[in-house]
Amino acid sequence: MADVHPEHAQLQADRIYLGWQYVLLHPDPGPPPKRPSPIDDPDEGGEPIDTELLKREKLQEDLLNRPVRLFRMFMVFLTLLILVLAVLGYLDWSFALIAFVAAGGVAGICSYALLQGDRAVRYRVLEQQARFDRVRQERDRELFKAQEEHAQRYREWQEVKDRHDRQVNWYAVAVPDEIDRIDVAGGTLPGWSALITLLGATRLYSGGHLTVLDLSEGAIAKDLIELARRGGDDPLVWVLPVDLPRLDLGATLKPEAFADVLAHVVSVSEEHRSTRDLSFDNAILERVLEVLGENATISQVTAALRALAQVGDPRDDLRFGLITATQLERIGTLFGRGVSDRVVIERAWALESQLRKLETLGTQAVRLPPARLRVVSMDRQAGVFGNRVLGTYVATALTHILRQSPASDRPWYHTIIVAGADKLRGDVLDRLMDACETSRTGLVLTYRSLTSTVRERLGRGHAAVAFMRLGNAEDARVASEHVGTEHRLELAQLTETISASVPGLDGGYTSTISQVEESSGERGDSRTDLVEDITESTEWGRTATKIGETERVLQRSREFLVEPHQLQQLPTTSVIVTDATAEGRRVRLADANPAILTFPKTTLGELEDVRDAVLAQNGNHEADDEPPPNLGPPPPRLDWRKDR
Repeated sequence: MADVHPEHAQLQADRIYLGWQYVLLHPDPGPPPKRPSPIDDPDEGGEPIDTELLKREKLQEDLLNRPVRLFRMFMVFLTLLILVLAVLGYLDWSFALIAFVAAGGVAGICSYALLQGDRAVRYRVLEQQARFDRVRQERDRELFKAQEEHAQRYREWQEVKDRHDRQVNWYAVAVPDEIDRIDVAGGTLPGWSALITLLGATRLYSGGHLTVLDLSEGAIAKDLIELARRGGDDPLVWVLPVDLPRLDLGATLKPEAFADVLAHVVSVSEEHRSTRDLSFDNAILERVLEVLGENATISQVTAALRALAQVGDPRDDLRFGLITATQLERIGTLFGRGVSDRVVIERAWALESQLRKLETLGTQAVRLPPARLRVVSMDRQAGVFGNRVLGTYVATALTHILRQSPASDRPWYHTIIVAGADKLRGDVLDRLMDACETSRTGLVLTYRSLTSTVRERLGRGHAAVAFMRLGNAEDARVASEHVGTEHRLELAQLTETISASVPGLDGGYTSTISQVEESSGERGDSRTDLVEDITESTEWGRTATKIGETERVLQRSREFLVEPHQLQQLPTTSVIVTDATAEGRRVRLADANPAILTFPKTTLGELEDVRDAVLAQNGNHEADDEPPPNLGPPPPRLDWRKDR
């Protein structure tokens, strides 16, 4: 079971990392539930409710009893008047007594009626107050119940929110080292730079060695070189053709292998040439090398070919010591006296015209210190055809070196990256693939366009295929058919934002071979924090730092179907990875931006492993009535030099 905690995750030597996949296992629960509030009571004011109600009832009662009160006042006045008249003698006491009793009785009846009205008012007020109290008590009970339910919902929301906030957002996208090769189709130079930086950094950190053959002329390994230098390595960088005299690749090959390499170099400009034609060229070169002996240089080979083709004055080559008189005589008799065979003459001339571009190869070879990163690149200011010749030579020489090397005990311990592999002939690629497979050397091939040669070899054998942005509509159609248009992939907003913010590649490589003698004893700044090195030494890390809080702010993503127009609009660092597993074919969308490794919510575990581990742990904790584990701590400080 995989460890889901990022602080425990480590780069695995048996995994080839191609990027990170943005997935939210726990969706955003949204805003918190709204707290219930008591209903405003319009009767609640500054005075108690019974006082206010009593005032209203009294006012109403006064309006209704005003005639009775006036009539009572009249009867009281009449009673007093009768009493005064009787005392003064104006009325007879018998009559006055009867009138007094009658008027006083009527006044008393009116007073009783008014008193009953006041009692009725107080009763209604008390009854209304009791009803209001019952309503308020019921409302308070409902409010208390609603608040209890809200507290429970809020606790549940808080748990989901904490799980969402602590969860890992970026999961590693890797293929096992059982894969023999990775074919990368499409992409831009900045996208290749990000992918190669990520691939190279993870392979070097795992203790491996890396060789980059950059045929793109875009200096796509500059960030990787700087990253390796900050990690304590001294990368070796050849910039051809300037560093061709110091390139000793292929110098130890046997004559048969050397002849084969040169024959393939010549064929770079003759795509139509068949295997039979290559065999004919190889036979000519083998015989020439037999005459020259072992350890023959390219300049000696071209001098012999000029003599064979009867081009120029052989005395010049004799004077410079490129060939001897004995060798010149033997060359003249290789294919008949006087070299009468016109086919041989034509081929020798063609061979010499191509190989002369390599005449300075190894003429100033120096003793090089060991390095885990080697980069051979083509100068963008050199000729296009010359760069193809040089690239074919390096690829073919590497092939023969691999064929002569024993198989490695550890797959992908030595990894070769060929950027712009579509510039090589198909048979050159086939031989390189076979040599890497038999020697268990990891091979990564990047193709700018899907030519017919590339389509025939894309994903052939036990290989993973990755697709980056495909600007050509036909290439996008082929890629969508290869992946399958039924797949729905999730693209993070952060990927689109950072890809649009990173500037294009600027400048070229700086050769380290010309200064190797002066600097061979010096070491760079030996840092051990890969996360810090990525942040400070790569353009991707610096861009992510400038954007600042985007990793926390840009949490949104969108889904899209694998369709041609979508593949033409992929962000710079997006990689669609397809590989075959025991469970079937997998299709995943990754972001090859190496700066994602520096994010606090990035794990080196793969999505499937982490999901299975989380489900298993959630099941165990549910049985124990415990909360699930926290996935939030930041990733570890990665030791660049740590021995794996």
